[in-house]
Amino acid sequence: MAESVTAPMVGKVFEIQCKVGDKVEENQVLLILEAMKMEIPVVAPAAGTVKEIKVKVGETVESDSVLAILE
Repeated sequence: MAESVTAPMVGKVFEIQCKVGDKVEENQVLLILEAMKMEIPVVAPAAGTVKEIKVKVGETVESDSVLAILE
């Protein structure tokens, strides 16, 4: 079952630490958002495989935007 990884707040994608096909563990950092001059780690909600990354470095995202899909 696919699981969406969403943005916890408005911010800019600062760094992506995974790629499509990577196997990830629950709570592993997938990417980092920059918001209010802070770096906010976005973690995997469950273990799985990265199916899709929907953002690029430098892109601004809204709160609850889907950043990646795990399966």
